[in-house]
Amino acid sequence: MVDLVLSGTSQGEIIREYDLTPSSLPNWVKQYSNSGSFKERDNLTDEQKELLELRKRNKQLENEVIRIFKSRRNNYGLER
Repeated sequence: MVDLVLSGTSQGEIIREYDLTPSSLPNWVKQYSNSGSFKERDNLTDEQKELLELRKRNKQLENEVIRIFKSRRNNYGLER
């Protein structure tokens, strides 16, 4: 459907013909125009990408703290 828009067919005509919600097609065209992709990951804002990276890094650090804590606990014979 995005190809139809890019080839010159009006969005209104496509929306009526395919019974789409009025916002669907313009959103798809915008996504495709911005990134050439419809994948959510490819259409994130810079802030959303940064948030995902920070959450990933936070999880890594949490796991590292747990690993260090378990290691120290084992070194003192406090293993459960």
